[in-house]
Amino acid sequence: MKVGFVSLGCAKNLVDSEHIIALFDDPFFEYEYDLKKCDAIVINTCGFILSAKEEAIDTILEIAEYKKQNLKKLIVTGCFVQRYYEECLEEFPEVDLFVRLDQYDRLGEILSGLFDHKFVRNYGTNRKLANNSHTAYLKISDGCYHYCAFCAIPLIRGKYHSYPMEEVLEEARFLEQQGVKELNIVAQDTTCYGIDLYHEYRLKDLLRELNQMDFRWIRILYMYPDEIDKQLLQAMKECNKVLPYFDIPIQYGNDRILELMNRKGDVALIKEKIGMIRDCFRDPVIRTTLIVGFPKEDAVTFNDTMKLVEELQFDSLGAFTFSPEEDTKAYEMKDQIEESVKQARYDLLMQKQQKIAMKKNQSRVGKVYDALIERYESLFDRYVARTYMSAPDGIDGVVYIRSDEELKIGEIYKVKITGYDHYDLTAIIK
Repeated sequence: MKVGFVSLGCAKNLVDSEHIIALFDDPFFEYEYDLKKCDAIVINTCGFILSAKEEAIDTILEIAEYKKQNLKKLIVTGCFVQRYYEECLEEFPEVDLFVRLDQYDRLGEILSGLFDHKFVRNYGTNRKLANNSHTAYLKISDGCYHYCAFCAIPLIRGKYHSYPMEEVLEEARFLEQQGVKELNIVAQDTTCYGIDLYHEYRLKDLLRELNQMDFRWIRILYMYPDEIDKQLLQAMKECNKVLPYFDIPIQYGNDRILELMNRKGDVALIKEKIGMIRDCFRDPVIRTTLIVGFPKEDAVTFNDTMKLVEELQFDSLGAFTFSPEEDTKAYEMKDQIEESVKQARYDLLMQKQQKIAMKKNQSRVGKVYDALIERYESLFDRYVARTYMSAPDGIDGVVYIRSDEELKIGEIYKVKITGYDHYDLTAIIK
């Protein structure tokens, strides 16, 4: 059978998808990238915010149309299914199987029944990279214990639980054997890794172990500001493969709104942690995420956020307009903000960040960086690459390179920055 896969949502979900794909690594199945040619398709969904839910629904409906042609089996998994299982059964009769997150431990058995074929592996015992072999994600925990007022992740994924370090290192060794050059550590909160298993933060210890493996770059994503301390920063500095890249979602720039969001720490703590990082590293990259239009936001609180963005000069910034998620504290809050106001404030915020990013890019012209070649764009006769300043999730900018010599995809080259725009850079091989 020809099987295709669609993975929606975040990098953590992609890791789940890669474990699902590995179940089908069997002579009975054949991977097919053209979904219209598939006999079976697996959709791994996200259910985090409204836009993600809409994408999940649209994707299910679109692929359900293929069942009128050659598609024999349609399987839907992931967060959307976990959150709306009963509704899925009722609304999507075209789907042959819905699989909740809490069923993953018996996924091989469940699929065996659907396909009338014995699946020899269980979920989590193997993994097959979905994209390229030079970049991969390493998920070190699942769930979350922060219970932010706007976030449904703990309701979907459960409370925070770290994966045992020996299991994490075993998966890292597998990725090392696959030739992965860039290892990206992910979790809902990477910085509190180990607190539930070992009663102390163990990310620093994990980094030291990973630094001994044959990776070129090790990047940490999803770091919470209140858990960044001098010990972690020192470990990052000692580990020569760990990039000075800090993905720190601060969410807002006003103490009253942060308290309503049920966030730990305040604006003073955010400033303190950013200062610690910049004191410790020569040229760190700091990325953040903000929410615009949270209930009770007004012109004063929004202006405080704008001032904080101006003061801290983030290298990269992503923002969301507030999405009221059922069963979260913020869903029932009074003083909800009109969508038009949310969008107007979002636009102002991103206009400010665009100017900051442009200025930072301008300062990089003439400098030399290591760049990982991602792909070649024949239409434009250029290579697309990333430096340590950009994660592979498409949020940060990229580097466009023109070269007379053929460059190898997945290799790292020295490049000299020659130009810039709002978010991207241009370069030549050094």
